[in-house]
Amino acid sequence: MEEEEEEKGKATEGEEISDFSSLPGVVAKIFSLTTPTDVCRSSAVSRIFVAAAQSDTVWDRFLPTDWELLISRRKTSNLNFDPISSSKKEIFFSLCNSPVLIDDGNKSLSLEKWSGKKCIMLGARDLSIVWCDTSYYWSLEHHPYSRFKAYEI
Repeated sequence: MEEEEEEKGKATEGEEISDFSSLPGVVAKIFSLTTPTDVCRSSAVSRIFVAAAQSDTVWDRFLPTDWELLISRRKTSNLNFDPISSSKKEIFFSLCNSPVLIDDGNKSLSLEKWSGKKCIMLGARDLSIVWCDTSYYWSLEHHPYSRFKAYEI
C-alpha cells in the first residue's frame, strides 16, 4: 500500500512533472537568500522568476527587521508610500530612493540599494561637538538643498 502511494508521487523515467504551481514560492525562498541586485537581474529570466521577484517573502528579507519602528519615528508628511497597503518591494525601493526624515527631522533614514543596509544620516545639530556653540571654533551654515531643517544660529 505504501509503495503504491510513493509511486503515485514520483514521475516515471521520461515523464515530466507538470505541477509547477509551487515553483514561484520555492524560487522566492531562494531569492530571499541572495541580494536585491540578484533578484532584479534574475527576474529577467522567466515569468516564474518575475512572479517570485514580486513576492513579499523576498523583499521582507531585504528590509531591516526594525523598519516599521524606524518609520514610526518619521515626520508625518514625509513618506512616499503607505506602510499598510504597499508591497514590501515598493517599501524597499521607496526607502532606497527617497530618504525619510525621522526624530523630529534631525536624522534621515534610507536603505542602500545594493544590500538593503540601513543608512542613517545625522544633521549637524544632532551631533554633540565640543565647543560647538563657540563661533571661534565652529560656524554652522544652512545649505539651501539640505534635507534637514534650518536652525537659527
